Amino acid sequence: MTKLPQRILAVDALRGIAIAAMVLVNNPGSWSHVYAPMRHAQWHGWTLADLVFPFFIFIMGVSAALSLPKQVASGKSAIQVINQAAIRAGKLFSLGLLLALFYYNFHVVDYSWWHQQVVELRVFGVLQRLGLVFFITAVCVVWLSARMIAVMFLLLLVLYWGLMALMPYSDASGNVYQGLWNFGNSFAAWVDANLLGVSHVFYRSATPFAFDPEGILSTLPAVASGLLGVLAGKGIQQPATWLVKLNWLIVAGAVLTASGLLLEQVVPVNKALWTPSYVLLTGGLALFSLSALIWLLDVKQLICWAQPLIICGSNSIAFYLIAGVLARLLIIIPVGNSSLHGWIYNKGLVPIFGELNGSLAFAVIFFIVSFIPIWLMYRKNFFWKV
Repeated sequence: MTKLPQRILAVDALRGIAIAAMVLVNNPGSWSHVYAPMRHAQWHGWTLADLVFPFFIFIMGVSAALSLPKQVASGKSAIQVINQAAIRAGKLFSLGLLLALFYYNFHVVDYSWWHQQVVELRVFGVLQRLGLVFFITAVCVVWLSARMIAVMFLLLLVLYWGLMALMPYSDASGNVYQGLWNFGNSFAAWVDANLLGVSHVFYRSATPFAFDPEGILSTLPAVASGLLGVLAGKGIQQPATWLVKLNWLIVAGAVLTASGLLLEQVVPVNKALWTPSYVLLTGGLALFSLSALIWLLDVKQLICWAQPLIICGSNSIAFYLIAGVLARLLIIIPVGNSSLHGWIYNKGLVPIFGELNGSLAFAVIFFIVSFIPIWLMYRKNFFWKV
C-alpha cells in the first residue's frame, strides 16, 4: 500500500473520540465526585479532560483542509465556499445560543426565564467558539497557501502572547496590572469584562474581572489550534507513501509537544486562557493520536473496534446537541426537592456503586442513552450537516 484512501477513517474516529469524551466529561452524576482524569485542571496544568476541546478543534481543521479545496475544485468560487462557511458558522453560533436559552428553574416560584436566560444570556460557549474558529479557518484554507497558514499560526500565538504579557490594564479601583495569567485577572479577562459585561460570561463572580473560558481574546489561539489541524490535513494529502506521512506527523507531534512543555516554564498551560503552551502541547498530542489512528484504521484496516467512535464522529454536532438537551432536561425536571438528575444519581446509583463510581456510572449511562439516536441515524445513513 503506497498511499491512504480518500476517506480517512482516522479523522472520523478522532472526532468521535473528542465528542464522546466531551459528553462523558460534561455529565457526571456529581461534580463533587469525579475521577481525576475526567476532571479539568483547577487552573494551570492539564488533565485528559483538557485535551477534549482542542482535539475537536484540531480535527475540525483537518476536515476543513480535506473538504473545502474539493469544493473549489468542483467549480465553486472561493467566495461561494466562504459564504457557505459563514452560514455554517452562524448556525453553530445560533445553536449555542439556543442551548444556553434552554433552561428553566421550576424550584423557584418567581423565576424569571426572560431575565435569567435572555437578558443575562451567556454570549459565548463551546458551539459559538466552534463557529467562529471554523469560519476563520475556512477563510485561511481557501485563500492562503500552506506556508502562509503556518505563518498565520505562529503570528496568532505571538500576537496573543504579546497582548497577554505586555498590555497594561486596570480595574475599577485604578489598580494597574500587566502580564498576569490568573483566574479573573488577565488581559483576556479584562477584555471579556469590558466588552461582554459581567452578566454575559460564564465566570460572573470572578474578581477583579468576570470572564468567559470561551471568551473573545482566547479565540485567537483557538483559531491557531484549528490552523494546526489544517496543516496536518494538508500534510496527509501530499503525494507520498503512508510511511512518509506518518513519520511527518510523529516528528511534528514530538516537536510541538516538546515545545509546549518547554514554553510551559514561561507561559503556563491553561485551557480557560488557551495559552500558547496549551496550543503547542495539545496540538502535538493530537498529531500523535491522529498518526496512531491512521496506522490502525487506514493502514492496517483494524476497523471493528473503532466503529462506535466513527459513528460518534459522523454526527458529532448532533451528538453534542442531543446530549446538551438531555442534560438540561434532567436538571430542569423536578423530583421532590431535587431534579431528575439528582434523583437518578442519589437514589438509583449511589446506593449501588457509591458516590464516586455512581458518578461515573451516571456519565456512562448518560452517554449510552445519548448515543442511541446517533447510532440510529448512522444505520439510516442520515448525517446531519450544520
